[in-house]
Amino acid sequence: MMRGSGVTAEDRLDRTQASHVIRRAAKMARPFRRTMLAALAFMAMGTVTTVAGPLVIKYGIDSGIRADNPRALNLAIAFYAAAAIVAYLGGRQQYIFINRAGEGFLRVLRLRLFAHIQRQSMAFYDRNKAGVLVARMTADIESMSDLVQWGLLQFVSAAIVVTFSLIVLLLLSWQLTLIALLVVPVIALASFKFQRDSNLAYLDVRERVGQNLSALQEGISGVRVIQASAREPEQSRRFAVANRQLYDAHLHTVKVSTWYFGLVEFCGVLAAALAIAGGGWLAGSTITVGTVVAVVLLLSGLFEPVQQLSQLYNTVQSAAASLNKMYAILDTVPEVDERPGAVDLPAQGELVVHDIDFAYPGTDRAALRGVSLRVGMGERVALVGATGAGKSTLAKLIARLYDPSRGSVTYGDVDLRNATLMSLRERIVVVPQEGFLFDGTIADNLRLARPDADDHDIRRALDAIGALERFESFPDGLATEVRERGSRLSAGERQLVSLARAALVDPAVLVLDEATSNLDPGTEAEVESALERLMHGRTVIVVAHRLSTVQRADRIAVTEGGRLVERGTHRELVGVDGGRYAALAAAWQRSQPSV
Repeated sequence: MMRGSGVTAEDRLDRTQASHVIRRAAKMARPFRRTMLAALAFMAMGTVTTVAGPLVIKYGIDSGIRADNPRALNLAIAFYAAAAIVAYLGGRQQYIFINRAGEGFLRVLRLRLFAHIQRQSMAFYDRNKAGVLVARMTADIESMSDLVQWGLLQFVSAAIVVTFSLIVLLLLSWQLTLIALLVVPVIALASFKFQRDSNLAYLDVRERVGQNLSALQEGISGVRVIQASAREPEQSRRFAVANRQLYDAHLHTVKVSTWYFGLVEFCGVLAAALAIAGGGWLAGSTITVGTVVAVVLLLSGLFEPVQQLSQLYNTVQSAAASLNKMYAILDTVPEVDERPGAVDLPAQGELVVHDIDFAYPGTDRAALRGVSLRVGMGERVALVGATGAGKSTLAKLIARLYDPSRGSVTYGDVDLRNATLMSLRERIVVVPQEGFLFDGTIADNLRLARPDADDHDIRRALDAIGALERFESFPDGLATEVRERGSRLSAGERQLVSLARAALVDPAVLVLDEATSNLDPGTEAEVESALERLMHGRTVIVVAHRLSTVQRADRIAVTEGGRLVERGTHRELVGVDGGRYAALAAAWQRSQPSV
């Protein structure tokens, strides 16, 4: 067992698993089979010329030099030059075709993997770190790139060379061939040990790459908190630990490879020496000098591909491990998916939460238990409770970011699990606490909500929340580049874009996570005004963190310990002696600065 191995038992690929992964990859590569067949044809051309070289040299020695026949020698030279030219041209073409097929395969794999990751539900992202997913799309794809760029080429070419060389060797002199191949049992035993050790070593490298990227991503994403807390030395130490583990894993693969490649090279030299010794012993019978030279040259051409195949085993193992992890993602069925026969949600309807239970994946503690809630059309309901009480979880289930483990959420008498995802996202829209923007223009970010929206639709959505004049006053107007994560805009402007997205969809139900709680007082008033316009005439579920938000709601639902413990208006609940809401309202009042 490798020291500090991060490889779990299910990650270790035996021959059957590796074979299954490769067969699955071959099935995905079927659209590129014509290109691969063309590459194979050029490989065969190159192999024939490679094996023909020693035969031409044998002819030149025996029929030209030893027979003192200049014509035969010149003919051998001409044939050898022609073979070299054909091998060069064939090699170029096979490289072009195999890379065209390989890169095409990787392109399809990247697209399929990214699209599948995008389809996954929130539970998937709860289980998988962002850095590990990035590693699947980068380091693991790069591992596959090594295989398709030169690995497949070497594998097929070496296999053909070994087969043709053995046939020609046996035809030239079966005696010298058998003598030279006395080293094969040593190589076979060493190969068995190498396959076992390198399998674990390369799986460990893939695991360490993912951990290293996770540490890197965390350090970059949380740089503000790190600097504010003066945690730079600690974060550097943690990254150094992850980096050292990756370094050690790579060094272990070098140690595993070095002894094996050295042994194969030594066996090649030993086989050539045995052939020369055998040639000297058998000289004068059926063995000529040209035959001995041809056998030695063919043996060098035989052991070089064997060494390449041995080295390729590392690449195949690494690629198979990477493919296995990528297929694990591709085989993940989204927990929140569209069922066969799904129907569109009605344009209007009552929202009903019926006796739901829910626990986050990987946890035993229930986040919600026996929760029921009925929200009428156009009603505003505030979800209130302490941190961890379940209010945000309930909002996520209402928006079907998760599915309940028991019970149901219905809209217009249709279970959200039976609704088409398109109609669901059109009827129920989530506005998060902080507006997230992508690199691009303001207009581009608005079109995320509705890709088919034209400029008129975008302007109308901004006008609906009273933000059109603000953004049109920018020098570039709606074509203003917001940069990564919207860094060019203020927090309030980012939230206005987020609200305008919702207005562009024009949903029937809004699920809000207190969209103004992270804003300064000056910006908050403008966003509050935009939010009030957006909420007008819609059903609203708001996760409330402020008393002012709660007081504007038609009804309040108080969560505690994953249950709904109180329901009613602000006036009704604040008057309940010993009530949970009354205590929260009093705490909010005390937290307000005195005038």
